[in-house]
Amino acid sequence: MSMKVKEVADLVGISVRTLHHYDEIGLLVPNETTDAGYRMYSEEDLETLQQILFFKELGFPLKKIKDILMSPLFDRQEALELQRKVLIEKRNRLDKMLVTIERTIKHTKGEIHMSNKEKFEGFDFSKNPYEQEARERWGDEAVNRANQNINGLLKEQQEEIQKKCEDIYRELASLRHESPTNDDAQVAIKKWYDLLNNNFGNYSYDAFKGLGQLYVADERFTKNIDQYGEGLAQFMCDAMGAFADKNQ
Repeated sequence: MSMKVKEVADLVGISVRTLHHYDEIGLLVPNETTDAGYRMYSEEDLETLQQILFFKELGFPLKKIKDILMSPLFDRQEALELQRKVLIEKRNRLDKMLVTIERTIKHTKGEIHMSNKEKFEGFDFSKNPYEQEARERWGDEAVNRANQNINGLLKEQQEEIQKKCEDIYRELASLRHESPTNDDAQVAIKKWYDLLNNNFGNYSYDAFKGLGQLYVADERFTKNIDQYGEGLAQFMCDAMGAFADKNQ
C-alpha cells in the first residue's frame, strides 16, 4: 500500500522537508505522484529509505549514498550484512567507551587510578571499515563511471536498462554449456559489451576483458551473476576474454 509523504515522515521519524530534499537530489524519488502532485511511497521506496538511513548512520554523505544505491553492482542483501557487521563493531566500541567513562568518573573522584592509555580506550579514529569495504565493492571509480550517464535518466529509463542487463544475463545463461568462442556466445557477449559502453562508460577491450576476470576473481560478483545460472560468471569471463582478444 502506498503512503503519503507525511505518513512516511511520521513512520520513520524524519521531517517532510528531508524527504522532499531526497526527492529533489534524486536520492529517493517516489514511484508514484498523484494528479494533485502528492508523493506516494511504495514498499520498494521504503526499503530504499531504510538503506539511506543505514548508510547515514555509518557516516556516509548523501552524494556517496546516491552513488552506491545507483550502482548496477549494488546488492541490498549484501549491504545489509555488511551494515550489520559494522554496527556490531560500532556497538562494541561504544560499550568500551562507556566503560572508559565510568572508570574516568571514578578516577576524578579519586576512587581509582587510570593510566594515560586507559583514559583513551574505546576511541578509534581509523577509517570507517564499511566505507572501505563499500569502496572496494562499489569503488569510486567504478561507481562514477557507471553513473556518469545513468544518473540523469528517469527512473523508467533506469529500469529499462536493468531489464536489458537481465535479458542478456539470461541469454548468456542459456548458452553457458556451449563454447564461449562460438558465434552465438560471441554475438551475445557483444550485446553485453555494447550495453556497458552505451550506458556505464567507455570500456576498452582490455578493460572489458579485465571486468570479465573480476567476475570470477571476486566471489561477490560470481554469486550475483551465477544466480542466473551456475557457472555463468566463468562463461562470461571466458567469452569476454575471447571477444576482446579477437577484436583488438
